[in-house]
This record gives sequence, structure tokens and C-alpha cells, in this order.
Amino acid sequence: MQCLADPDTRVYELRVYTIKPGKADALHNRFRTATLPLFKKHGIESIGYWMPLDPADQRLHFLLRYPSREAREASWKAFMADPDWQAAYKASEAAGPILAKSPENYFVQLTDYSSPVQVSAPGGRVFELRTYTTPPGRLANLDSRFRDHTVALFAKHGMVNYGYWHRMSGQPEAEITLQYMLSHASKEAAAASFKAFGADPAWKAAREASEKNAGGSLTAPGGVKSVYLVPTDYSPTK
Repeated sequence: MQCLADPDTRVYELRVYTIKPGKADALHNRFRTATLPLFKKHGIESIGYWMPLDPADQRLHFLLRYPSREAREASWKAFMADPDWQAAYKASEAAGPILAKSPENYFVQLTDYSSPVQVSAPGGRVFELRTYTTPPGRLANLDSRFRDHTVALFAKHGMVNYGYWHRMSGQPEAEITLQYMLSHASKEAAAASFKAFGADPAWKAAREASEKNAGGSLTAPGGVKSVYLVPTDYSPTK
């Protein structure tokens, strides 16, 4: 796959909110009626908001975009100081905290082999967030395999490449982490696609050659994590 001729250097932020039992409606209502409009007011671009397909997993995942880290800090400072946000936050938590713990957040940028991330809403899609952890020193090898083989083979087998990101310098495990999102018609369609992908001789050859070149596996033990996600009703991307 070709590298992007004009790389997208904007900053993305992946945030994950773990919701306290019984508080999902309150959180979603706050995002729907207050947070998203106020994000827009303060220059914070909402890309997508997703909940896990598994209803037992109560973690809201969302992706934001900014021109730069400096712009992000300025936007969030203005957002947090906005009286409308402070009032909405206070009202939504009148009966107690909504989140079970502090939010997780990662600042990331698109890889050179990622397609541009589009805000679109064709509907009916299941998304999959995948996080790969490599052994030290092998992230470049993993990138090469994705760039030259994996991305195209995913598409060949019916998977839609939504976005590929590296964590920015200074972020946890930045040197060993690749995160990306795919979309599928359903979880069952994803399983069929991955089965065909795994059996493809072109994939087997690419994997063997890349591991031989790197001197071993390109993912650490337990280093492939996946969560299937569905867009919320207020997500710009569906």
C-alpha cells in the first residue's frame, strides 16, 4: 500500500469512559444534549462514539480530532471553564458520579499507511478496535507488514480499513503500540473475513517473511486485543 502523499498530521484523542452500573443513560444524555454541542463550540471535532457490542462491557469509547496538541489544550481549557458545561456536569452528577474510574485517554496520529479518517454515517456497521503490542524494537517491522501486505489483504477479504494510529511520543507504550479500527457488516461477517484472511497464502507468506526478517513474532505474548463496538445514536460516524 502506498504511503499518504499528504500525511494527516492532526492529533487524535482516543478516550475511554468506564460507566458506573446504572449510569449509562445519564452519561449518554449528557453527551447527547450538552457535551457534543459544547465540544463543537470550543473547536473539538467529534469523530465517533461507540459502546461495546457486549452489553456487559460498559465502556464508552470516543475519538476526537484537533489541529495540534496546543489547539487541544486551548480547546479543553475553554470547554472546562464554560458555565454551560459546569452546569450540565453538576446536573448530570446530582445523584452521584457517573464514571467508575478516571477516564483513559491516548493522543495518537495516523500512520503513513492509514486511509484518511472520514466522518460518515452509512449505518449498520460494527466497528472493531484492535491494539497490537510488539516486542521492543519491532514496531517498524509490524508497520512494514501492514503497509505492504495486511491493509490490502484486509480489504480483499471484506474488511473496511477505518484508521491506523501510533501513540504520540510521551504516551504510554508509544514505541510498541499500534492501534487501528476496522468496520464490518456484523461480528459474524468479521469472523468469516478473518478466517479467510488467515487462510490466504499471501498472508501466510507475508507473515513468515516478516517474522524471519525481525527474528521472531511481531506481537508480544497476549499482545493482540480486540473489542467490537457499535456507534451510539449521537455518534457522527455510524
